[in-house]
Amino acid sequence: MKPLTMRRGGLTAVIAASTVAALFALPSSPAEASDTAAVKKKSDTVDLQILSFNDYHGHLETPSGSDGTVTTDEGEVAAGGSEYLTTELRTLRKNQKHSLTVTAGDLIGGSPFLSGIFKDEPSIETLNNMDVDVSSVGNHEFDEGVSELLRIQYGGCHPTEGCFDKDGYSGADFQYLAANVEYKDGVKVTKPKKAKKYGDWFNASTGRTILPPTSIKKVDGVKVGFIGMTLEGTPELVAQAGIKDVQFNDEVESANLAAKDLRKKGVEAIVVLLHEGGIPVDENATYDFDCNSGSAAGISGPIVNIAENLSSSIDLVVTGHTHESYNCNIPDPKGNARYVTSDLSYGRTVTETNLKLSKKTGDVIRSSVKSANHLVDRTQKKASDQTKTIAKWNELVGPIANTVVGEITGDVKRSVSRDTESSLGDLIADAQLSATTAEADGGAQMAFMNPGGVRADLTYAGSSAGEGDGKVTYGESFTVQPFGNLLTSMTVTGAQIETMLEQQWTTQTDGSVKFLHLGVSKGFTYSWSKSGAVGDKVDPSTIELNGETIDPDASYRITVNSFLADGGDGFTVLTEGTDRAGGGVDLDAFNTYLEANSPVTGPAADRVTALD
Repeated sequence: MKPLTMRRGGLTAVIAASTVAALFALPSSPAEASDTAAVKKKSDTVDLQILSFNDYHGHLETPSGSDGTVTTDEGEVAAGGSEYLTTELRTLRKNQKHSLTVTAGDLIGGSPFLSGIFKDEPSIETLNNMDVDVSSVGNHEFDEGVSELLRIQYGGCHPTEGCFDKDGYSGADFQYLAANVEYKDGVKVTKPKKAKKYGDWFNASTGRTILPPTSIKKVDGVKVGFIGMTLEGTPELVAQAGIKDVQFNDEVESANLAAKDLRKKGVEAIVVLLHEGGIPVDENATYDFDCNSGSAAGISGPIVNIAENLSSSIDLVVTGHTHESYNCNIPDPKGNARYVTSDLSYGRTVTETNLKLSKKTGDVIRSSVKSANHLVDRTQKKASDQTKTIAKWNELVGPIANTVVGEITGDVKRSVSRDTESSLGDLIADAQLSATTAEADGGAQMAFMNPGGVRADLTYAGSSAGEGDGKVTYGESFTVQPFGNLLTSMTVTGAQIETMLEQQWTTQTDGSVKFLHLGVSKGFTYSWSKSGAVGDKVDPSTIELNGETIDPDASYRITVNSFLADGGDGFTVLTEGTDRAGGGVDLDAFNTYLEANSPVTGPAADRVTALD
């Protein structure tokens, strides 16, 4: 990889030249060509740089393992973390007269211990340091409910845990947007304590959204409008108790209504920030792959259909959620070229989009748009303010984080893709069964764990804290399970167990099949068919508990976390479970199991058999 020398804060650093390889001009329509011809003088246009990223998930420190690498043409490169992301953003802004930094959600939630233990206040502090201007909400912004999201936005100490540091918490300096998250009819809206003006954006066209649907920034006199949304399917991904008063509306309908509202306010240049995304069709795609090398955009997933139907008045779509990197041209309904972009996650890449605004029309000159994903490698200088922020929170949390809770004999890994059985998912299911087997604790016979709740691997190598190889600290176990879900035991029939297993597969709007492989406790086994139709993949005769076939008419006691018990991830059959018994916190059950059984060897991921 040929080095390209650039200036970073007066110092010379080396960055990868491949980060500019993805720059390519979008094809222009006749109308756009006419627009370009009409803008003859440089003074007639305004240059605007938009920097964007997504799925930060509170990664103040450099992520480890596969979470901390990026696939390039020359192999895997270490990347990510707030110190390096901040430096990259500041470097890219240099010599840019007009620059805005935006994000596409999941900035908080599912975070490592250092941020998660403090309710993600550290994450927001680092994002404030990055000078983020505006963000959409993502599904993880709702992990602890609407009230907590509003506290994150407006500030104030946590209602039950109080203030975490002497400075208190002043909230996010940037504006979260939620154009498709609306209070249900009849719900009384209570103004957050720290909000000076709350709800002044309520109107008949965009509804009573929990946060503003749009934000307008003026760039050299030209208005640029941003619309922020999360995916409509957010209720399947978060606990129900915290979102009972709101509804999540269709992304296309919400964006188009918001775009119409922006145009009434004189805004022609419009950008959508959407926490929903796609997946490159080439599974070996690098972070800067040529998305449009074929005749169509080289991604699949919900974003394709959404992008094809978003109003032609929208000029750029910044996406997230899938933790995939792409810059694609997906033409708008009028056939005009339009970029759809996304970054990886955890601050490993950042997208730079450069465009021109017409002072005459106030619109984006589509033929001017160029976009590229940049690698946030760790060869550059760390941002010193972020280093100080990390040190402050580490000092506060150190005694707790470094407490050893158990030992392992080797790495215990999760399923990053979530569609395969994992040793760590099964181990967590074992721990949850152990915690609820006793009659007084729930009387469970089996337990199941959702793959999305397993956020990191347990690694054998010791950390910089010096606990030693094989030692599992509280901070490490928290990072594996950061959501604080409660264990729930319930009675279900054998037929409902089969239905639950079938609900691991769902057909998406684009016809693709999504598979979320549950972790299963020891003694529970079954087989499934790769070629079987959705809804008919599991042979009931293969579902066994301790070698005995599950009887569809018999009743069984199972344990899941509260997220699954509420029907999360589409496992709706679990809402039908009866005789529910609440248990302790999932993390406590995991730590207790590690302590009681150390040293623990991760179970072989062979409890479930995949057949052709």
